[in-house]
Amino acid sequence: MRNLDLANEDTRHDPAVMYGKSKLYEADGFDWLASQPDNSIHAVVTDPPYGFVEYSVKEQGKLRKGHGGIWRIPPSFDGHQRSPVPRFTVLAPKDLERMQDFFYQWGRELLRVVVPGAHVMVASNPLVCYRVVDALARSGFEPRGNITRLVMTLRGGDRPKNAHEEFSEVIVMPRSMWEPWILVRKPLEGRVQDNLRKWKTGGLRRISEDRPFGDVIQSHPTRTAERKIAPHPSLKPQSFLRQVVRAVLPLGQGIVLDPFAGSGATLAAAEAVGYSSIGVENDPFSIAIARTAIARRSWLKI
Repeated sequence: MRNLDLANEDTRHDPAVMYGKSKLYEADGFDWLASQPDNSIHAVVTDPPYGFVEYSVKEQGKLRKGHGGIWRIPPSFDGHQRSPVPRFTVLAPKDLERMQDFFYQWGRELLRVVVPGAHVMVASNPLVCYRVVDALARSGFEPRGNITRLVMTLRGGDRPKNAHEEFSEVIVMPRSMWEPWILVRKPLEGRVQDNLRKWKTGGLRRISEDRPFGDVIQSHPTRTAERKIAPHPSLKPQSFLRQVVRAVLPLGQGIVLDPFAGSGATLAAAEAVGYSSIGVENDPFSIAIARTAIARRSWLKI
């Protein structure tokens, strides 16, 4: 069994950002995983780039110049400027097949790197989560349910485009009030207690002695104060991330990985709860934000 600290990770490349117990590498997530030893990561919390069109270099460039391109700009209901969000509805059948293959291949590589009993928590969307679960299950992970983040989003609830007056009492799809976070686990070695003793994994950490971790978490959209620290288009709030990050290490020991780290929100949450963490991100713009954002978000009062 490997020691539970960051000193044992692959050191062929220096991290781009280091703060406390967190390290962020500028690299492709697949390439980085391929370079890691077996059974070296104890949990994963991540928000992957689902919208392949949106997350292309071309569309990211448009977004940062203020021209959203394929990104959906939510309507303004109260006079406040809205942040662009990905449009999952633009994914064609071939894009969905590519997405499933992406998660299958990622799952195969990740399965080798995480320890037995490691939990993997993946931010998803009601329109595509079933496809992601299927891909990860085929790659060898055990589905363990969903964590429901209760949050009012701006997705859904719209009347038919260009016919909103004619069909004023019709919506195209339900107004979204939740966000699924997929939960899967690498198969155990023996019983849960055996796995906990050997690998420090296999279960989820209780909130307290008399309160287990639950699968429904009340949340809110990421607040303006956090977005000013890290203007990332899919930023999740620390109040939510700290709860799920804390839960994935049942004994509070090990390394949490975010292989699609963005500006380092998962690393900031891990730092806030006292965990060691590793992030991997290939976008220099996000890395630049993370250089100050990880530390600043880890100290936020929630």
